[in-house]
Amino acid sequence: MATRTQARESVIGLLYAYDLGNEGIAKFVDDILEDKKIRNKQKDFALKLFNGTVDNLEKIDEELISHLKQGGITDIGSVEKSILRLAIFEIFVEGVEKAIVINEAIELSKKLASDGAPKFINGLLDKVQKA
Repeated sequence: MATRTQARESVIGLLYAYDLGNEGIAKFVDDILEDKKIRNKQKDFALKLFNGTVDNLEKIDEELISHLKQGGITDIGSVEKSILRLAIFEIFVEGVEKAIVINEAIELSKKLASDGAPKFINGLLDKVQKA
C-alpha cells in the first residue's frame, strides 16, 4: 500500500505536468495514480491534494509570489514550483501542521528537484508559515 509521501510525490508529478501546459492531465489522474499503485485512502488523499491545488492555484501563486525576494514565479523550476504549490495548499487550505508540510516538502525536493532546491524550499516555506 502506498504511503502519503508516495501520494504526494505522485501529486507533484501531476502538478509538474499541469504546470508545463498539460492541463488535460486531469482526465488521466485516476489512471496515473493506479499505475503508481496509489489506491483507496491514499488515492482519495492524492485526488484531494491535486484537485485542491489546481482549484486554488491563483491564491496559492499569490501567496508564493508575495514571499519571493527577487525574480518571479516563472524563475522557479517547475518541480520546485509544484512542491511549493502543494505545500502552500496543505498549509493554508488543508490546515496541515506546518512543520509536517515543510519537512515533507524538503524531503521530496531532495528526491525530485535540483541540489539547491531543499534550501530554497525550506527558506521560502519558512517565510510562508510565519505570514
